Amino acid sequence: MRDIKNVLICGIGAVGSIYADKISDFNANNLRILVDLQRLERYLKNPIIFNGKELNFNYILPQATEFKADLIIIATKYDGLNEVIRNIKNFVYEDTVILSLLNGVTSEKIIAETYGREKLLYSYFIGHSTVRNGRNVTHDDINTIVYGSENAADFENVQRVKEFFDKAGINYQIPDDIIHSLWLKYMLNVSANQTTAILRLTFGEMLENVKCMEFAINLMKEVQAVAKAEGVRNTDIMIDETIENLHKMIPDGKTSMLQDVEAGRRTEVDMFAGTVIKLGLKYNIPTPYNKIIKEMLEIIHKNQELKLNTQTPAVV
Repeated sequence: MRDIKNVLICGIGAVGSIYADKISDFNANNLRILVDLQRLERYLKNPIIFNGKELNFNYILPQATEFKADLIIIATKYDGLNEVIRNIKNFVYEDTVILSLLNGVTSEKIIAETYGREKLLYSYFIGHSTVRNGRNVTHDDINTIVYGSENAADFENVQRVKEFFDKAGINYQIPDDIIHSLWLKYMLNVSANQTTAILRLTFGEMLENVKCMEFAINLMKEVQAVAKAEGVRNTDIMIDETIENLHKMIPDGKTSMLQDVEAGRRTEVDMFAGTVIKLGLKYNIPTPYNKIIKEMLEIIHKNQELKLNTQTPAVV
């Protein structure tokens, strides 16, 4: 297999912009950003400003055929995944490696249905949240891509990505048990993102509130139960690990889901509570806390829709 040179990034929002910026600084000629026509026009007219720097990339449309990607990084929101799966078709070849940095534990399985398990490595982003304000994105450069595989057959692709990340200056971790690690990040998202989004709390406020942490731990217990049923190893230590990771977050920091609620965007509740509920039904595991939190977030979504649909009567 050849070295990774050509990179395609799908999504340049809160996470994608971090790596688009880094890879562009390393080798802009071999980087493409996948966009549709509407986004292309928007980015050309009003480029994203990342840490005060205007980002101008080589954009590519889904119908293009002249570019084959050695590495595809998917960094969209969950509700954009199916569109991305369709749109990367022309850029995938025999040796392409796909990393999905989406939150949750299902995106790799969904992508594999179209492109095959052999092209995928399990992966996720961990770091401090970016702050988005319109087209301005601010980040403190605390970020890591955690990736790997449970299959020895994928060792060569793991090494190819490692060598590229080393050259491009991208922080990464390759855990011994990527599945446990992936579910650990999922537990943090389910317990912290959803709770803070509803209660409008920072990480510090969440950790200082005993009642809030009791509720969050009940959410963690439901994730722990379905993870064990899914065959994840060492689930007994996951809650302690998640609480430890929460204490590493910036106290004044806000989760991405809280930022979505504040900006009036739809959240990823279907990926978080929604997936826990579905797995609970599959394994006959009660998930009452995730059911409550999903209902509450759906109420927030409905309220956002009502606000958007309410127009101020014209004064005549």
